[in-house]
Amino acid sequence: MYLIEPIRNGKRITDGAIALAMQVYVQENIVLDDDILFPYYCDPKVEIGKFQNAEIETNQDYLKEHHIPVVRRDTGGGAVYVDSGAVNICYLINDNGIFGDFKRTYTPVIEALRRLGATGVKMTGRNDLVIEGKKVSGAAMTITKGRVYGGYSLLLDVDFDAMENVLTPNRKKIESKGIKSVRSRVGSIREHLADQYQGITIDEFKNLIVCQLLKIENITQAKRYDLTEEDWQQIDALTERKYKNWDWNYGNSPQYRYHREGRLSGGTVDIHLAIEKGQITACRIYGDFFSKTDIADLENLLIGTRMKEEEVLQVLESTALKSYLGAATAEELTRLIFS
Repeated sequence: MYLIEPIRNGKRITDGAIALAMQVYVQENIVLDDDILFPYYCDPKVEIGKFQNAEIETNQDYLKEHHIPVVRRDTGGGAVYVDSGAVNICYLINDNGIFGDFKRTYTPVIEALRRLGATGVKMTGRNDLVIEGKKVSGAAMTITKGRVYGGYSLLLDVDFDAMENVLTPNRKKIESKGIKSVRSRVGSIREHLADQYQGITIDEFKNLIVCQLLKIENITQAKRYDLTEEDWQQIDALTERKYKNWDWNYGNSPQYRYHREGRLSGGTVDIHLAIEKGQITACRIYGDFFSKTDIADLENLLIGTRMKEEEVLQVLESTALKSYLGAATAEELTRLIFS
């Protein structure tokens, strides 16, 4: 099995979107004479499943305040928060009937964790690992061109406060057709490791797991495939085109509806929106404000706007809002919409 890591010119890349793009690029463009393992750890990010709604899964205010990106992956499954306290083990292997068999893909890492002292680790449900009832890993996979691409996270000791805040949506009044994550009690692997591993760094933990999976004594013995600068240029392009692109991460969210209500300078406003592919497709505004102009004109103005705060604000600032909502300002209404 080949080892491919997000290392460029000798420097490890900790941008989760780039790590994901690297794996997808290899999946689509590189065929080797053996299976491939992609281990990585990264800066804080929220990774959502292919069929999920980013608005439903995350606290958008918290993400914005802490500059945490949302990245939509190409596989199904639920939303996960990962940071530099988690090792992500991804793989690209020939199918041989393994697609959908999470037990087979988890067995090697269960054995690895037990060798490191976490003897209580076990698989539960369809695609999770738990220790003493707390989830320490979740898995996902897909298949393309006869190869299975998938992986799982190993929670050594992530920031659980951040995880709780990130995965608690702040927009409550949403009706969505998207697949929602099932929340689980999560735990840390570190406290269950043997004494000699209690002080390991995330990089050391990554190397230990990789060595166990590849059945080697030292990480230097791994059979590596080094990406070329030309490969990296293609990965850069894919990252910008897709995994750091709002249209992919948010615009691909399933259709959903929600409403907001609040007191603005001009009176009470109750706004109902329908969103499809990240764009407003329907809008109704109610309230006790005094309007000089048909409110339907303002509703129609918002239709077609992407659900990005700066774009909605720009649209509202471009019209004589006071003729519709009295003393209410564009900033007030935008804040209400994205509250």
